[in-house]
Amino acid sequence: MDANLVKRIGFAVVAIPLALLAVWAGGWPLAVVVAGIGGLGVRELFDIAAKQGNHAFRATGTIAAALVPLVVYAGLTDTAVQAWLAGHWMYLGAGFMLLMLGLGLLQRGPNDRPLGAIAVTIFGVAYAAVLPSFLLGIRHGAWPQQSWAGAALVFFPLIVTWVCDTAAMFGGRLVGGPKLAPTISPGKTRSGGLAGLLGGALIAPLFALWVFPQVGITVGVWPLVGMAALLATVGQLGDLAESLFKREAGVKDSSALIPGHGGVLDRFDSLYVVLPTAALCYKLLGLM
Repeated sequence: MDANLVKRIGFAVVAIPLALLAVWAGGWPLAVVVAGIGGLGVRELFDIAAKQGNHAFRATGTIAAALVPLVVYAGLTDTAVQAWLAGHWMYLGAGFMLLMLGLGLLQRGPNDRPLGAIAVTIFGVAYAAVLPSFLLGIRHGAWPQQSWAGAALVFFPLIVTWVCDTAAMFGGRLVGGPKLAPTISPGKTRSGGLAGLLGGALIAPLFALWVFPQVGITVGVWPLVGMAALLATVGQLGDLAESLFKREAGVKDSSALIPGHGGVLDRFDSLYVVLPTAALCYKLLGLM
């Protein structure tokens, strides 16, 4: 068996039960986990950008990325915080922009790529922290702490993405054929992409007919199949987007933090786009 695959399986055996526990428990512990993902992910993105000469404001960006999920959770669960954010979110956004402009003036000269530094910092926080914070919206948008219903809504897009990745890997190896995006990710094939799409879609009936009814959620099979197919599609696009960033910087992995998986960005690249897409689908289906 491939040594990298062994590492992946070993990591999954440990990580999946811990993830299930954290998602079921919800609350501040889950918010802290997402905050950690945001902080680690943004630092990896800054490392990738630095290889191209764009040096982000690391401390400010990392702190902001760690704070975003905590603020999102507080806004979801505390009515006073929610009311305050509803009236002040534009000022918070503008304040962060002004802070970035101030740092650019104070810490970067014309030859230090100030525009690149500001742009990478803002994009890094949005990409690595705002997007995964949709997990908290799915988990707590309509369900309390320690809720299996809220956990099931989170795990559906997670499992669709995991099955899609696995099916794409094995389908590509088995069938081969034309490359999906040869200049971005030479190892990915169109057959693998199709296998991933089908594999992700096949998860939907399991959740619609068994998992969701067990926790009090009612949704039709075909709407969920359509949602799963959409998630599998955008998940592969998210994977390619992160590969594009790494290809520009000439690196294979965003870091070596996770055995067999690379870094946080490598593990969550698909989920960065899957989670907000799932939240939108749940809204349209009346589940949030």
